[in-house]
Amino acid sequence: MEKLRLGVNIDHVATVRNARGSAWPDPLRAALLAETAGADGITAHLREDRRHIRDADMDALMAGIGIPLNFECAATDEMAAIVLRLRPHAVCLVPERREERTTEGGLDVAGDENRLAQYIAPLRDAGCRVSMFIGHDPRQIEASARIGAAVVELHTGHYSDLHAEGQIDEAEAELEALRRGATLAHSLGLEVHAGHGLTYDNVAPIAAIPELRELNIGHFLIGEAVFMGLGPAIEEMRRRIDMARHRRA
Repeated sequence: MEKLRLGVNIDHVATVRNARGSAWPDPLRAALLAETAGADGITAHLREDRRHIRDADMDALMAGIGIPLNFECAATDEMAAIVLRLRPHAVCLVPERREERTTEGGLDVAGDENRLAQYIAPLRDAGCRVSMFIGHDPRQIEASARIGAAVVELHTGHYSDLHAEGQIDEAEAELEALRRGATLAHSLGLEVHAGHGLTYDNVAPIAAIPELRELNIGHFLIGEAVFMGLGPAIEEMRRRIDMARHRRA
């Protein structure tokens, strides 16, 4: 089975920095450590309220890292202008509400199809691979294909929550829905990624989905870094992902 790429989200390094209003810890330093530890890409979410990553961080990441940058953002005019200035490798469009703690669900592509088709066209023309962060609903997957997205990233948050709560049957049902979604997306010519809430304990069944090409993981890894260091935390996640792929093969 093809090796699964690991994208490391460094948003919450910036969260810690911003808690004190200082320059430390530096998200770019975290990204460089992730690169050394085996990350295949770096993900960073520039939110409207700049609660963690800031504009200067995106500039520094574009200039400083040697692996692809996945620029997460809402589908707003402000973000489109920043993306077109920076031209990152990938742009992942996500739903965003100011009052949420983290991204709570997938983007409603089917309900906003015409606008999103027009929105992503100049991003694609600028050379960015455009991804839709969605649930496994077939309507959302099919709409993502129709508007010309290159990638869908399946939201694994509900699966992760069910797994953490010990609701094994429900988690397995959600996992099966994610599997079906990945199969459908792949059949439509979309590259399939996944992410949100993934940990050492729940990542293996997701990593074993054969159509997946990339996982994006952040909050858990930054938390584990407090105890074991960022490099070792990423290396352990890399090991578990590779083991899951090897067993599936």
